Amino acid sequence: MPVSTERKTEVDAKLIRLRRRMAERHIDAVRLTTIASAAWITAGAGMYVNESTDLAASSILVTEDRAYVVTDSVEAPRLQHEEELGELGFEFLIKPWYADGDPAAALSAGKQIGHEGSGDGVDFSAELRHLRTTLLDEEILRLRRVSALAAEAMYEAIQAVRPGMSEYEAAAKLAQAARERGGTAVVNLVASDDRIYQYRHPLPTAKPIKRYAMLVLSLRKEGFVPSITRLLHFGPQPEDLRKRALAVARVDARMILGTRPGHTLGSLFELARHAYREEGYPEAIEEHHQGGSMGYQSREIIAHPGDKTPIEHHQAFAWNPSIRGVKSEDTMLVGQHGPEILTSLINWPMWDIEIDGKTLARPAILER
Repeated sequence: MPVSTERKTEVDAKLIRLRRRMAERHIDAVRLTTIASAAWITAGAGMYVNESTDLAASSILVTEDRAYVVTDSVEAPRLQHEEELGELGFEFLIKPWYADGDPAAALSAGKQIGHEGSGDGVDFSAELRHLRTTLLDEEILRLRRVSALAAEAMYEAIQAVRPGMSEYEAAAKLAQAARERGGTAVVNLVASDDRIYQYRHPLPTAKPIKRYAMLVLSLRKEGFVPSITRLLHFGPQPEDLRKRALAVARVDARMILGTRPGHTLGSLFELARHAYREEGYPEAIEEHHQGGSMGYQSREIIAHPGDKTPIEHHQAFAWNPSIRGVKSEDTMLVGQHGPEILTSLINWPMWDIEIDGKTLARPAILER
């Protein structure tokens, strides 16, 4: 099947943008070595084997007039036939799987090369991060599609959770739902009952679920990694739990509505700090990060105090405010007409939160 016109258009546009940045930095070529950057430049190709590392199994070398896939004899056939990288305009530099050395060494010799992170040459990480997070129209369509699949996977998994089921079993439901939709659950966190109050990053355990469960998913598919969290309670929830959940929903609503051009990641951190204080939980800002920009990583940049990274149109974010025992998280897009929630669930209980005359629906705890 021929490669799609949309995907070819996306790759061509990205090469133009990348080469413009290369010219600004006066470098001859850029080597893309991470899973995130390789997926970005190839319009979502799976360039990895081991998802426990950030490094891609094959890299991309972009020069002033050509683009190469640097790989070995094991990876090349799949990248050529299934990922269609040749049809997208990439040339292949292939070495035998057992051979040492870099098949791109001759092309790189004597040139100023941009790299991701430390090493010889120019650190080009910041430029690549900005390119990855400022989305083209084709990328926005793909992110919407992948985010909807993440929401579907969450809904299917959490509907299957039952009292007495272990956290391991709940995590297995989440992983299965992600895989059945062609994605992988690169973040798969489950906590139940008291563990939700104790840990912000709860890896699942053998503990049986009794009354209350939290499921957290970051799903990777076609390069993107949208994130979503939902909470489930069996029977009526205690009033204190409901109070906390409504408070964190209000913090989340403030952050989402505040995510607009003219603001920075640092200003969003301060907005969250103020919101927690208003809700009566000032300590929450110290107990966990608040999320940040997303794209080809679940978090590209986490918001920190004083961070001057500007927020722009066509960027996506995943904020995850939390108070002990509750959390609120969706993936959103900064659109031309305001925030667009990409991981919303149909038939989920919602609170309509009013902030400065604007109303935004945020998820409540599902009671079953």
